[in-house]
Amino acid sequence: MPFASTPPPPYYAVIFTSMRTDGDHGYGHMAERMVELAREQPGFLGVESARGADGLGITVSYWTSEEAIRNWKANAEHRTAQETGKTRWYADYQLRVAKVERAYEKPNS
Repeated sequence: MPFASTPPPPYYAVIFTSMRTDGDHGYGHMAERMVELAREQPGFLGVESARGADGLGITVSYWTSEEAIRNWKANAEHRTAQETGKTRWYADYQLRVAKVERAYEKPNS
């Protein structure tokens, strides 16, 4: 997955760090669907995600505003995925919301 294309700050980042349970149990399909659904949400800017062989994963989604984040959290299909995650897919997780005030990247050579 390439880097998310974000505008100049400020914008918001939702940082979801998780430890998976054993087995897929439909997780792969749900993860793909959630990215697809997030892309349809007003205020969505992009997503970056990585998961290690030990099950530790970090997904960062980028949003234009806190209102856009609240609307995403309240989305019915996303809420169903959240509840399933709590009971089936995640042994542990943490979610953080941050305002991005500065962003840097490697200059083109």
